[in-house]
Amino acid sequence: MTKRAAAQQLPVEKLRKKTDIDALGFSTTEEISKLDEFVGQKRAVSAISFGLEVESKGYNIFVLGNPGSGRTTYSLERLRTAAKKRPAPDDWVYVYNFDDPGQPLAVNLPAGKGKALGTAFEELLEELKVSISKAFEKSQYEDAKAQLVKEFQEEVNQLMEDVKSWAAENEFALKRTPQGFVNIPLKEEEGENGEKIKREIQQEEFESLSEEEQKNWQKKSEEVSQKTLDTLRKIRDLEKGLKERIVKLEAEICRNAITPYLQDVKEKFGTTDMLCAWIDKLTEDIIENFSIFVAAAKDETAEIDFTRYTVNVFVCNDPGDGAPVIWETNPTYYNLSGKVEYESRQGYLYTDFRKIVSGAFQKANGGFLVIDAEKVLLNFMSWEALKRVLRTGEANIENLGEQYGAVPVASLRPQPIPINLKVVMVGTPYLYALLQYYDPEFQKMFKIKADFDTDMKRTPETEKQMAQFVAACVCRESGLHFDASGVAEVIDWSCRFAEEQDRISTEFNRITEMIVEASAWAKAEQASIVNRDHVRKAVEEKKFRSNLIQERIARAFEDGVIRIDTQGEVVGQINGLSVVDLMDYRFGHPSRITANVFMGQEGVVNIEREVKMTGPIHNKGLLILTSYLGRTYAQNMPLSLSAHLTFEQTYGGIDGDSASSTELYCLLSALSGVPLKQGIAVTGSVDQFGNIQPIGGVNEKIEGFFQYCEHRGLTGKQGVLIPVRNIRHLMLEQKVIDAVSEGKFTIWAVSTIDEGIEALTGTAASTIHRKVKNRLRKWMKEAGKLKKKYNVSHEENNGDETE
Repeated sequence: MTKRAAAQQLPVEKLRKKTDIDALGFSTTEEISKLDEFVGQKRAVSAISFGLEVESKGYNIFVLGNPGSGRTTYSLERLRTAAKKRPAPDDWVYVYNFDDPGQPLAVNLPAGKGKALGTAFEELLEELKVSISKAFEKSQYEDAKAQLVKEFQEEVNQLMEDVKSWAAENEFALKRTPQGFVNIPLKEEEGENGEKIKREIQQEEFESLSEEEQKNWQKKSEEVSQKTLDTLRKIRDLEKGLKERIVKLEAEICRNAITPYLQDVKEKFGTTDMLCAWIDKLTEDIIENFSIFVAAAKDETAEIDFTRYTVNVFVCNDPGDGAPVIWETNPTYYNLSGKVEYESRQGYLYTDFRKIVSGAFQKANGGFLVIDAEKVLLNFMSWEALKRVLRTGEANIENLGEQYGAVPVASLRPQPIPINLKVVMVGTPYLYALLQYYDPEFQKMFKIKADFDTDMKRTPETEKQMAQFVAACVCRESGLHFDASGVAEVIDWSCRFAEEQDRISTEFNRITEMIVEASAWAKAEQASIVNRDHVRKAVEEKKFRSNLIQERIARAFEDGVIRIDTQGEVVGQINGLSVVDLMDYRFGHPSRITANVFMGQEGVVNIEREVKMTGPIHNKGLLILTSYLGRTYAQNMPLSLSAHLTFEQTYGGIDGDSASSTELYCLLSALSGVPLKQGIAVTGSVDQFGNIQPIGGVNEKIEGFFQYCEHRGLTGKQGVLIPVRNIRHLMLEQKVIDAVSEGKFTIWAVSTIDEGIEALTGTAASTIHRKVKNRLRKWMKEAGKLKKKYNVSHEENNGDETE
């Protein structure tokens, strides 16, 4: 005869896996080295290392992990280490475009030269004002200019003399009037001494001449006028030539004055053809507008715009710092792409190339950009801007108003600069899945996935690494050192946080919090070192700060407002366990589950489901109960029953299947009439074959029921029934372990419904099943008799009606 399987009564050793203090090999953390590597994330570390080695397009890195796992901190440290080994990228400056002012030019320089160039041009501008002004104040310039004017005047005088002589030979006098030159006919006469003189013909005298004589004079006058016009044209050409010679003279003087300064700038910074070409155009513009420099030197208060002769230092890198690592914590569109700023002047918006501001793309060019995926997706157009840069390899600076404004607005369109950077995006696995599903370009641009795990395997080696982490954290936070017992307690607590005995949590942010708080409590007690008691104190105090809601629920239990029985036996009633998750704190508490059964065809009905208080997972568990009943009891007869299940005094939503086995125990008790022990609470889900399956939150559930039993008084017959597969997850509080070791509380583990029902009733499972089946068969027979009786009665009534 095969021995029947029974529930396991768990010994103390299985309730919590404790760290071997002696195996740690130190007395205090002061004796051990600090952790110099990232522990527990071999997969993620390997992925990031590979991603940094591949320079091909699209091999950007998406770092997955939950907040607090150290994903951002490690990524930044790893990138900064790698960046120091890389050369610093070029600086970039924006300068005035003398050919098209609306499109400022982008010029690159070796790292560290950009700021120096900007300073050099600021100093150059002041030097040019002085130099140009002095050059034009020298007598050499005035003498040369006066000589040109004198030569011009002599040539003009000679031309005028020639034309006047020619006019006189043709009997005309040439006179200048406000309206221009006029031709006056001359008549030769004898003077008083008999000499011949020429006299101007008066208007009356001219009119008295015959028509033919007037025509002859008119013809001669036209010839003289034409000759005069030709002469004046020559004079204008001479005047134009004078101006050109003066301009050439001024240009030569200005060029001689500024060339040494500009040549010096070229020699210092002219490492690119583009910068040299721009300096040449700047030189010609200064020569053309030298007068503003002279005016500025004479009157320092004069408002003259010298903006185009300055430089906008757009991106500046330190040649000794290696490649840049930019962590953009607020990735708005403008913070990423850069922008053109505007200034209000007398009601008008004004801008120029100096107001072009760099964004994270330009600052991280040649290095690394770290951004948070969620923040990028929350900011309008940021994701599209990021994809455009990665796709095209250049960053355009465009204000959103130009793209989405109702009316196009003229603005600067800076020349885009080439972008070569590696983007490291940090996000959750959920966001990674969403981007993969909804954006077909995502996989092309982020080909490296660095997945941070939430826990790591617990081994002697990882326990020692955790001790090194504690040592590093203590030094970083200026806290007290831990002794071996304190470190062991931190390791045990991190396993509790990971919800598994053989796994250690890698959410180092939470672990750091516990280390800091334990150190603070040790300091408050004026201790010189942190021990186990201080860590436990930190855990309890953190719990106290967060468990107000738990205390209110417990107070309702203690006051009898919510009924929970922890002693005696009751048919169709059992204590189930659930977990309340407040995000920063979780706790378990019991719920009274009851079942009523009677004849009928409704099957198993969950009252919460009928009023829509349950979720889909809970509803699935209920349907599994019906399947189990059919498989167990309806192989050779129809299943005919009505059963109503409910969570008493529960007024919120219910989801999850961790109470499905509890509901089944309650239902079997109601059907068999065998009472259940009220001192035992139950958790665990069940499959269609009656196997008990593991659930989450097992530690919180046990501790929640223990707390209630402790308040009512521990009898030694109380405990919790858990799935066998949850034994590995047990990391219970010390007070629960102490109660178990003293025989005041018990924890059983079961793998099947049969094992559980025997522990809850003290009756063999075969007996329970027989009682259930007998009752179901009895109901079936009674239902058949009632149906037959109803049919006969119905036929008799029909006969009476016929008669």
